[in-house]
Amino acid sequence: DGWAYDIGFGGLDHVLAQNEDVNIFVFDTEVYSNTGGQASKSTPTGAIAQFAAGGKVVKKKDLAAIAMSYGYVYVAQISMGADYNQTIKAIKEAEAYHGPSIIIAYAPCINHGIKGGMSIAQTEEKAAVTSGYWNLFRFNPELAANGENPFVLDSKAPTTEYRDFILNEVRYSSLQRAFPDKAESLFTKAEADAKVAEQNAKKEDAVRIMEIIDGAKESLKTLGIDQWQNGYPSREIIEKDFEKAQSYCVLKDGVIVGTFALIDDGEPTYDEIFDGKWL
Repeated sequence: DGWAYDIGFGGLDHVLAQNEDVNIFVFDTEVYSNTGGQASKSTPTGAIAQFAAGGKVVKKKDLAAIAMSYGYVYVAQISMGADYNQTIKAIKEAEAYHGPSIIIAYAPCINHGIKGGMSIAQTEEKAAVTSGYWNLFRFNPELAANGENPFVLDSKAPTTEYRDFILNEVRYSSLQRAFPDKAESLFTKAEADAKVAEQNAKKEDAVRIMEIIDGAKESLKTLGIDQWQNGYPSREIIEKDFEKAQSYCVLKDGVIVGTFALIDDGEPTYDEIFDGKWL
């Protein structure tokens, strides 16, 4: 539960970083379920919990993104009630992967205050996905080794309303009743965050990606920072990242608003460090 994101995260991260053949399964209840429903870094924006009686005001930690950043960790996010096949596929792939794996499963909890109770937990798991509250995906480093995109988004575009889903749970609806203005602000922020997605970059994205990179170069120059002032990264380098399936776009409402490269085979630019050293 919330332990994996919070007080237990140091241990969990240490295990993943050892690159051993170990499987980790996180039941994400978005609170500390075993000790009474306290807020943790897994608690989303706008949700009420102990120690967050006025609604959580900051974004939930992205545990999956942290794990994927290693490049050699198998990562999946599942919700059994939404897609049984994807759940089984992720578990089988994690078990077969020779290295660390982590599966994060959406887990409805009595502390959520689901209208209809825990007897409809599977239905609630499906609603979490169809509303865009929870995404299904798999990140398999073995695909990258074969020149394929390691990230597979299994969930589709939302078909139901985000607000309808959260307001079916007391942890959200009680904030709306008690503090309607604050609830509106936090729910709007949470919904906007949920619409931010990542996808593998394509060649046709190159112009927009270079616009973002050129903007970053100009900002660095304005700040007096000489990083990226020598032509790097160039269009040619970006296109090589495309070929290796290492380039990603960050989307918000279908528009590319950010870009990053996830590289696990070393970066020649950083082979030699000036005026410093690796920690």
